[in-house]
Amino acid sequence: MGIIEEVIDDVLVEIINLDRATISEAEDLKVKINSKINAGFTKIIVDLSAVEFLDSTFLGVIVGTLKKVVKQGGDLKLVGFKPPVRSMFELTRLFRVFETYSELQEAIRSFHK
Repeated sequence: MGIIEEVIDDVLVEIINLDRATISEAEDLKVKINSKINAGFTKIIVDLSAVEFLDSTFLGVIVGTLKKVVKQGGDLKLVGFKPPVRSMFELTRLFRVFETYSELQEAIRSFHK
């Protein structure tokens, strides 16, 4: 099913329902998220629970989206990491940049504290 978009309360959730998140899907994610940001969404969660591998282009879209939404006073949080994806975030030190959660509901609640 690729990328599934949901809105829960005022939080945009992008569920990456792919084993491999690569350059092929990166543009689709970028277009979807940018249209929602332009529509006023500033609370975004990217759910990577199903992802076994993500490439640098896909990761770049996530980082670029974080920068864009922070400029508008919002935030982007990440949910769910299989071991290979967790290792990649640790190696690139991106755990220092993103708030990460193991459960979607926990990430949603973090926007409403």
